Amino acid sequence: MTVVVRGLREDELDKMADIWVRADLPYRPTGRDSLENLRKQWMAQPRFFIGAFEDEALIGVAIATDDGRKSWINRLAVVPEERGKGVAKAIVAECERIFTEMGRVVFCIMIEGENDASEHLFEGLGYKHENDIRYYAKRLGQDL
Repeated sequence: MTVVVRGLREDELDKMADIWVRADLPYRPTGRDSLENLRKQWMAQPRFFIGAFEDEALIGVAIATDDGRKSWINRLAVVPEERGKGVAKAIVAECERIFTEMGRVVFCIMIEGENDASEHLFEGLGYKHENDIRYYAKRLGQDL
């Protein structure tokens, strides 16, 4: 299997939702995950939209973000039939490469719910669980 990890083109953004659904990742199609919102984000930072391809098929995705102090890996998903083959690790490596080029030294992730596979992946890549951080969110809409 030869996997190519690269930035997604604008015309590939609509394929992200399929990956999230197939990977059983929570997906908010009328809110923050809408194609319109993804396009707006992509226009601002196209290199932050990462895809993993086997031949021409998209098999994994992530959206990177940066808040000026820390860089974040968001919405990482790999289709079930390609898990365990290093696809997620390759996507994380590309995100980290981009962050390092930007001069960032702190890389972060948030994992929704009980997701042992994601926890194992990131712990294996050197990420540490921060027990002293609590996450709060204020959402101005149901699908955000």
